[in-house]
Amino acid sequence: MMAPTRPSLALARWVLLAAVAARLAGADDPYRYFTWTVTYGPINPLGTTQQGILINGQFPGPRIDCVTNDNLIVNVVNNLDEPFLITWNGIKQRKNSWQDGVAGTNCPIPPGANYTYKFQAKDQIGTFTYFPSVALHRAAGGFGALNVYQRPAIPVPYPPPAGDFTLLVGDWYLAGHDQLRQTLDSGAPLPFPDALLINGMPSATLVGDQGRTYLLRVSNVGMKTSINFRIQGHALKLAEVEGTHPVQNVYDSLDVHVGQSVAFLVTLDQPAMDYAVVASTRFNPADTSPLTAVGTLHYSSATSLAPGPLPAGPPEESEWSMNQARSFRWNLTASAARPNPQGSFHYGTIQTSRTLVLASSAAVVAGQRRYAVNGVSFVVPDTPLKLLDNYNIANVIEWDSVPERPDGGAPRPGTPVVRLNLHEFVEVVFQNTENEMQSWHLDGYDFWVVGYGDNGQWTENERLNYNLVDAQARHTVQGVSERMVGDLGVAGQPRDVEPEVGQLGPAVPRPAAVPEGVDGGAELLQRVQHPDQCHTLRESCRPSTLRNNKGLLNTTVAAAATIYI
Repeated sequence: MMAPTRPSLALARWVLLAAVAARLAGADDPYRYFTWTVTYGPINPLGTTQQGILINGQFPGPRIDCVTNDNLIVNVVNNLDEPFLITWNGIKQRKNSWQDGVAGTNCPIPPGANYTYKFQAKDQIGTFTYFPSVALHRAAGGFGALNVYQRPAIPVPYPPPAGDFTLLVGDWYLAGHDQLRQTLDSGAPLPFPDALLINGMPSATLVGDQGRTYLLRVSNVGMKTSINFRIQGHALKLAEVEGTHPVQNVYDSLDVHVGQSVAFLVTLDQPAMDYAVVASTRFNPADTSPLTAVGTLHYSSATSLAPGPLPAGPPEESEWSMNQARSFRWNLTASAARPNPQGSFHYGTIQTSRTLVLASSAAVVAGQRRYAVNGVSFVVPDTPLKLLDNYNIANVIEWDSVPERPDGGAPRPGTPVVRLNLHEFVEVVFQNTENEMQSWHLDGYDFWVVGYGDNGQWTENERLNYNLVDAQARHTVQGVSERMVGDLGVAGQPRDVEPEVGQLGPAVPRPAAVPEGVDGGAELLQRVQHPDQCHTLRESCRPSTLRNNKGLLNTTVAAAATIYI
């Protein structure tokens, strides 16, 4: 059984003590130190022993609980027999893109070696995750939760909950990650998964007291499928979306796509019984039954089960899911991690200077299944891009070689980097012309999702329907088959934070149909440069990575959205 965690109170006391100590000693923001040893080990999520990837012997990996502005020092020791790399999904990497854990800007950790990640949860709150980003390791484990709690001085737009639950929901394969890699290398797509897990098991039990309200943090840590989450007889009040506070709409159920995280409030206002907690896959292939994981919401005084069948999921049609996504709105008056209101940055009044239309595709290249953005499948160079720039190594990076719009060209391998000027406000459209859901992630930053189109081909007329007032900020956005998404973002400037010029890092949109954690080509690096100074990446450009959540086969992609980096 899962009792609710109450780290917010303990962390609040800890931060208060740390703040007093800081005043006395002149210390910086608090530091939290972790040593993680990554190994193979037996796991048994579906009743059959499999080889999993464990962190300190745990599957899923250890949960990190921290507070806004904490410095995290994570020493990762790789005891696998192949290189390993972890990415911090949704954590903003300001001036340190090489800490984000994406191949191309990070060297994977060799077997028997270690690497120490050093980053700060600067001006962030919310529900995040981490997971392996190479070699399809994510299919074997190595993922976990990372929760950033509010500083005591910064209010949240709801009363303090009685506790919170962290739920990592995702699809799962009986085949090992090496077998899945072989499937892709043979030219075949990944099969439909075998099961759906909650915190690494087919079910979970949440225990709470009647009359109290709890915060549930739900993340989709799967590789391929979107999920719908619902609780029998209980409403879900949306409280947080990937680090910001939305308008608190109430839903019967919520769709969560690959790589996304949401948090919602649930009040135990029903008779004291046990109620079903249901997660099920969405947009399933024809003639395929949805995968379902069923847990229990147990009232502490309950002695019986709630009557009735399991709560049914929403219609399978994508329109329902898109309308729900459109209903997510930014709470303009709420504070996020800082005291100023979220709505103080008027993104809708800024003139965009550039439009990128990025389309995902899946193709067989040299007999292997690979994924591409605008026809280019990203190949991670042997030398990370940061080092290529630092030592001025030529003829590896292909500057601006990705077409700004799909041109119908045949898929080809390449190492493209798109150059953007510092403070440039960019419109990015992700087009999904494939036959399954795609989700796109911007490593190290987020963006405003200003619109979802009704077909896979974007036109300038779509701008008439953009939300330029209170669009939801996200780090991962979904695009339904034959749909498009539009997002807005400032190159090198996440809202009111002044960026470092000269940071080459992952700017990779990645679609979800590719399993996360496969080096597969669905990646696009973006370099932020000073328009008067930057002729090479050297000391003046910062990359970020747009990734397509398809599972990275030496790739990183983009799909339908407008982003700022």
